[in-house]
Amino acid sequence: MKDNNRKELKILAILAALFGVLYYLPIEGARFQGAIIEAFTLAKWYAREHVLLCLIPAFFIAGAIGVFVSQNAVMKYFGPKAKKWLSYSVASVSGTILAVCSCTVLPLFGGIYMRGAGLGPAVAFLYSGPAINVLAIVLTARVLGWQLGVARAVGAIIFSVIIGLLMHLIFLKEERAKAANVQEVFMGEDEDKERPLWQVGLYFFSMVGILVFANWGAPLEETGIWYAIFRAKWVITATFAVLFSITLWHFFAVKLWQIGLAALPPIILALGLPQHPVAAFTAGAIGLAVLTSIGGTELKEWRDQTWGFSKQILPLLFMGVLAAGFFLGSPESEDAGIIPNIWIQALVGNSPATIISLIFGETAAIPGWLNAIWPVWTNFFASITGALMYFATLTEVPILRGLLDSGMGQGPALALLLAGPALSLPNMLVINSILGPKKTLTFVGLVVVMATISGILFGAIIGAGN
Repeated sequence: MKDNNRKELKILAILAALFGVLYYLPIEGARFQGAIIEAFTLAKWYAREHVLLCLIPAFFIAGAIGVFVSQNAVMKYFGPKAKKWLSYSVASVSGTILAVCSCTVLPLFGGIYMRGAGLGPAVAFLYSGPAINVLAIVLTARVLGWQLGVARAVGAIIFSVIIGLLMHLIFLKEERAKAANVQEVFMGEDEDKERPLWQVGLYFFSMVGILVFANWGAPLEETGIWYAIFRAKWVITATFAVLFSITLWHFFAVKLWQIGLAALPPIILALGLPQHPVAAFTAGAIGLAVLTSIGGTELKEWRDQTWGFSKQILPLLFMGVLAAGFFLGSPESEDAGIIPNIWIQALVGNSPATIISLIFGETAAIPGWLNAIWPVWTNFFASITGALMYFATLTEVPILRGLLDSGMGQGPALALLLAGPALSLPNMLVINSILGPKKTLTFVGLVVVMATISGILFGAIIGAGN
């Protein structure tokens, strides 16, 4: 009876809260109305600039990884009998071949750890998995700039190794006891049935080439090799597409007439509308989707994996874009979101001047000690906030785009990128159930501290460069 009453009171509280929000919703306010427009403005910009050329091929790559890369072949390198340099090397780059968020990686991490993997390599994998997946790295560089993209990739790889080694050393006694009792389990797949590594490598090389060169941006100067590559980007992309077609025919037994039929619309569009290469690219993506639907078992599994990633990520991604636009405005706007830029600048900006003026007035002097600790505060705040928030895969990118446009510093942006995707409150709860509170708190603390330090250093480097 009491439980039923509590349930009804909970429903009543939710309804009352919803009523209060609707009752006081400031729809008459110019800022509120402008924020709604900005939400859809940002979503339109994002759909036009990043979905067709960036996300769609990345989804196909992620789906292919789930089918054609043996999970067991990766996991066996994490066992206690594996060489340490090899374990940490594999773990630290695992995120580049996985498209998972901080929660999706947890079952895989649990399976690795429970089967006897060392704490260090397992934690390195846990951090690296969501932190540097191929989708996020490409999108970060594309939307936030190559500096943050490179810093995120390099920082996440180094982080994963350092955090894994520190966890191993901190809990060395327990690790030695565990290693003494663990018998490594061979999670066997019939290796004779696996496709040769060079075939898989060529197949992924062709797809990554399409993704990279289709998104090759224009350099600042219209001279030099980078501009030459930009001018030839679609020719290079088409070359990789031909190589990709050959791998489909030779390695996956797709009939040549089917490949030719799928390639016909993009070829016609490329020749007939050379000024609109995105049309040809989109037609090629549709053709590939058709091929994976009528092909053999492997191709249909690839289709299902790709569609699974799309269903999981795209709705959350667009919700994140709409939220970023509503709260912070679109890249082309100035102070158009529901949250004024001044508050963002006050919390994570490059200087404490804004928060001092908000609290004490514009004429107030900035204490020297506050200037000294300000980089530490902004990066620590960004790290803590990122660690507690849940970022579905890729949603951190449009949100950070809005924050940067509203005055966030480059250092705090990197700190949030290094802490946010790898951690979240639900993620911490599950890790605690696997590792226990002591190891979980240690892991979270290491991520926050290292993200803060990295943000401080990155901010200083960018500041010195400017």
